Amino acid sequence: MSQSTKKQYTWDLSAIYPSQEAWEETLNKIPELVSKVTEMKGKITSSAKNLLNTLNYVNEVSIALERAYSYARLSFDTNMINDNAKNNFERIDSLATQVDEQLAFVEPELLNMDEEQFQKYKNEEPELEIYSFKFEKLFRMKKHILSQEMEELLTKMDSLGRSFKKIFDDLVVNDLDFPEVSGEDGEKIKANNANYLKALTSRDRTLRRNYFKGLLNTYKSHQNSITSTYYGVVKHDVFEARARKYKSSRDMALSANFIPEEVYDNLINTVRNNADKLHKYIDLRKKVLNLEEIHFYDLFVPMVRGVDKSYSFEEAQNIVIDSLAILGNDYVDVLERTFSERWIDVYPGDGKKSGAYAMGIYGTHPYSLQNFTGNLEDVFTLAHELGHVMHSYYSNENQPYVNSKYTIFTAEVASTVNETLLFNYLLAKANSPEEKANLLNIHLDGIRSTLYRQTLFADFEKQVHEKVEDNQPLTPESLRKLYRSLYETYYGKDFVIDEELTYEWLRIPHFYSAFYVYQYSTGISAAISIAKGIMNEGKSAVNGYKDFLKSGGSDYSINLLKKAGVDMSSPQPILDAIEDFEQSLQQLKSIITG
Repeated sequence: MSQSTKKQYTWDLSAIYPSQEAWEETLNKIPELVSKVTEMKGKITSSAKNLLNTLNYVNEVSIALERAYSYARLSFDTNMINDNAKNNFERIDSLATQVDEQLAFVEPELLNMDEEQFQKYKNEEPELEIYSFKFEKLFRMKKHILSQEMEELLTKMDSLGRSFKKIFDDLVVNDLDFPEVSGEDGEKIKANNANYLKALTSRDRTLRRNYFKGLLNTYKSHQNSITSTYYGVVKHDVFEARARKYKSSRDMALSANFIPEEVYDNLINTVRNNADKLHKYIDLRKKVLNLEEIHFYDLFVPMVRGVDKSYSFEEAQNIVIDSLAILGNDYVDVLERTFSERWIDVYPGDGKKSGAYAMGIYGTHPYSLQNFTGNLEDVFTLAHELGHVMHSYYSNENQPYVNSKYTIFTAEVASTVNETLLFNYLLAKANSPEEKANLLNIHLDGIRSTLYRQTLFADFEKQVHEKVEDNQPLTPESLRKLYRSLYETYYGKDFVIDEELTYEWLRIPHFYSAFYVYQYSTGISAAISIAKGIMNEGKSAVNGYKDFLKSGGSDYSINLLKKAGVDMSSPQPILDAIEDFEQSLQQLKSIITG
């Protein structure tokens, strides 16, 4: 029996449903629950009792749907070639779409109320108190909700806006003809997105250069089409923001999670003002790799050779638990349950989804998918996904359903806290200079690619949207010029900006979800700052962090992070991450150069 099929390394989904029949019962029950809501149509806000009942019915529907969807999705992702698993997933996916359509009337009816009426209803029905934050957010967004006719029009426009992302995806998947390139040994590789890390981490510099040029020149060959597509999605964002009376398209995007624009500007300004630390990293990389010039395709290859260590899953499990013991016995107790109660599907297998993720399910425990092969990256991935698991666990255990979902802005914090604590634990335990250097190399590359690179992207997005808002056209040349100037600022004068690199923006899919990528940068900054507090301050910082984990989505993201000692409206968390980067760079430099 292979490891991938041994029972202890697979999910135990009986915590969700004991059988397929029990899952079917929920599917049959969901339409009955939906009917309870639809019966309230037109009278939701006519009384406090109606309001409370409707909100509770909606919760029942959502919890049942989430549970049924999770069971089918988890079953499918471990056996995607199984017809029954595929059929179950398609059934629940279709049902979820139907439910969304049937309940689309609820929020517009809720918006018929004002704050005074809701307060009056709370006095009559004290159980409405758990919905207070939900309504606070609704009332804050109310001024941006338009008439029914305009909302219907904007819904159709939104569908049009999403088509630009589909055009981009179709171009990349179906129309771009990526060339084959080779390195010094003559072995050919397709210069496509799937081979990105394989090629750019290769020791063969000829292969790296040829791949880089082959990939970006392919995008260049469609620069006019992709520019027009990107221009279309930006113009749509600007149109909707103006229609909804936001100050800007960025204001609209950040308002979804109630993030002040100052947080975004603070990130860009702080990283720009500390770009010299990235320049020092690039200078060290150039010296270690013995390069006369350093290019983009030299940024991914490891600076440390010959540190290839493998781990059994049990070893990885113990390392992760030991590294997170600083978070307390209660945290470790739940971590141990993730292994003993089979919350994790561990190994790759035929028909199993690639990658890794975590899934929280209200009313039961979370689950995590791994594809563990035993390298160091897999140990970090395990810690990362268990961060998501623990965030969902604490949130679901301590919040009512309506406040249990944390936002994208805070979603990567717990996972990166775990990774940071694991890194520091392994660094302290490392037995050789080479092992320490390898860990520092990995850590530095993580900060470079997440904090510095994603902030550059965020800077680009900000300036592009401002151009369109100022009625300036977007052309391939103007975007290339902007992109070059950003690389000059962030990467410094000793970094060679090849012509191909000025076309890199053409291949970034996240630009079609405006003002999303900055959250990677704020997330890693918050996490490093929190981990620093945990290691330096001990129990008080641990308790504050757990308060954050337990809070779910019960307050605005900025306020929740303050519980963990992080104020994202100030430069300090970003400076903490940059200080970590600088100190790690000094440690690596001292090991490598003596």
